[in-house]
Amino acid sequence: MPHPEGGAFAHPVTTGIILATLAVLAVSGLAILWLSRSGRAKPEFRRELWLRWASWCVLLPLMLGPVLIGRAATIAAVTILSLACYREYARATGLFRERLLSAVVVLGILAVNFAALDHWYGFFVALWPLTACLLGVCTIPLDRPAGYIQRTALAILAFMLFGAGLAHLGYMANDPGYRPLVLLLLTAVALNDVAAFTCGKLIGGPKLLPATSPNKTISGSLGAVLVTTTLVALVGAAIFRGTPLANPVWLVAMGALVSVAGQAGDLLLSSIKRDLGIKDMGTVLPGHGGVLDRFNSLLLVAPAVFHLVQYFVGFGTTAPIRTITG
Repeated sequence: MPHPEGGAFAHPVTTGIILATLAVLAVSGLAILWLSRSGRAKPEFRRELWLRWASWCVLLPLMLGPVLIGRAATIAAVTILSLACYREYARATGLFRERLLSAVVVLGILAVNFAALDHWYGFFVALWPLTACLLGVCTIPLDRPAGYIQRTALAILAFMLFGAGLAHLGYMANDPGYRPLVLLLLTAVALNDVAAFTCGKLIGGPKLLPATSPNKTISGSLGAVLVTTTLVALVGAAIFRGTPLANPVWLVAMGALVSVAGQAGDLLLSSIKRDLGIKDMGTVLPGHGGVLDRFNSLLLVAPAVFHLVQYFVGFGTTAPIRTITG
């Protein structure tokens, strides 16, 4: 991936995304203030808006800060996010009661992120099947065949999503020019959610999957694809200029992939919550629910975009490999 020499803001796309994010946060705060002062919204709705805005004021520095700081901070942040998501999932599904399986999932998450930090791609990709195999056999010596399929499947799904899946976002940091792409993905999935909500409210129409997510509409889903694809393709052209991925066809494909995978991740989590009969996976983020409720889109976007870019451009092809294990 092409990268300019210099610090965190060396690439103009990085600067543009940070400035645009701050501008959106400021404008939205002023808009909510105007709604509050003018009395045009009900008190409950205003309170919900302020909670969401305040949460974003905390979330954005936590999301964007590590990316700007550097490679190790980015991978560390992804590791913490992965463990936080698994914690909510384990508590919601009851998997936390299976201490051995939970320990293997946590070790798997730590191992795959260590492989990312070490820039050891062979170990990184091998950990997915190896950990799945270990999860499949680790409880057999306990001689408890009852419930084996359910608990093992829950654990393998957990590692697939929060270990192998999310770790791809951290592995991107091994490329010297990772910042604009990672920042684009973080902001694009958030915009994808906003676009789906806004288009759905403005246009309305048939529900997308009423039993899975009653508030989502087909118009909202298509609107999100259009908005996100356009944004990612335009910004991606500046990021991947001079590479095979700069072809407009592939840039549009990448944008559509971000939107579709983001919505699929959201619907995946909705399916889990509907099956469990709960509304949110947690309450740590006022106005958003849990950490997993906020970052579910990245679960599928990170590996999907990683392998698309890896095929055309590669990550860290000029950077030192196995920086820890040698």
